[in-house]
Amino acid sequence: MTPASRLLDWYDRHRRDLPWRAKPGEVGDAYHVWLSEVMLQQTTVATVKGYYADFLKRWPKVTDLANAPLEDVLKAWAGLGYYARARNLHKCAEAVARDHGGRFPATEAALRALPGVGDYTAAAVAAIAFGEAATVVDGNVERVISRLFRIETPLPKGKAEIKVKTATLVPRDRPGDFAQACMDLGSSICTPKNPKCLLCPLQPDCAAHAAGEPERFPVKAPKKEKPTRRTVAFMPTHNGHVLLERRPPKGLLGGMPGLYSTPWEALADFPDDWAAHAPATGDWQLLDGIARHTFTHFHLETRVAAAEISGRINLPNGEWVRIEDLDEAGLPTVFVKMVGLYP
Repeated sequence: MTPASRLLDWYDRHRRDLPWRAKPGEVGDAYHVWLSEVMLQQTTVATVKGYYADFLKRWPKVTDLANAPLEDVLKAWAGLGYYARARNLHKCAEAVARDHGGRFPATEAALRALPGVGDYTAAAVAAIAFGEAATVVDGNVERVISRLFRIETPLPKGKAEIKVKTATLVPRDRPGDFAQACMDLGSSICTPKNPKCLLCPLQPDCAAHAAGEPERFPVKAPKKEKPTRRTVAFMPTHNGHVLLERRPPKGLLGGMPGLYSTPWEALADFPDDWAAHAPATGDWQLLDGIARHTFTHFHLETRVAAAEISGRINLPNGEWVRIEDLDEAGLPTVFVKMVGLYP
């Protein structure tokens, strides 16, 4: 048997039952595959399941999602992180509805031309939903293939070699199942630590196992230390309401609600002139505690200043929300942590 045949035989017996995955013998729904793959980027399966179910309940078809206000989509996305994905999700849905009659194009090349759809997502949808022999490589597949071929080139440079090697294994009859089998194998057997090599269907072919060093792969370049940025955020309150800022459409957390703040800068300590950045006049008092959050490229530490102001001022991007309704305001996690310092 070939490695692909052994892997598919294992998959037929051990495949995960996931809400977006078609049943054996059925073809995956392109909308379901695309939605789940976008959500799963940088997010765990356990976390995605709830969000996926909620999105499908609210927007059963891609045309429903396309017609939804972006603000509603961003609010439903709150907590999943990497909010550019939500904005691109909406743009892509609009393009599918407008330019393709509400049906996803069936080839990897055409899918890649959609807004926000990169090489990985295009390959995944093409293989799983349309049966194209596309090469699908996510983090799990990188680990499986780098061990199978004992690829020494460190990531991220090694990604190109991994994709080439993966392409040599993709079967033309079940490319979608092969991609999902690789993902399942990496999730349950070929794990980062303590891989279960004795249970692995690819063990007879695995060069890293033969060398007795599977955990050394994939080889990764040394990580750069993340800088720490510091800021002071503001909670202006009035009669049980708090003033939030709707962030600019582009940039980090674009279009999301949050707290006004000083610039997020790499400082040795919190800025001394923080009061000058307050969005309103008031008796500003720093609250106890520091809210800490980690983004892809930096850590953020935040002190929060609060003040009861004399009236409900109107600012261009301002939005008054009842304090008791903050849990339903769609705040990103970083701002949920900040608000959590409020007594």
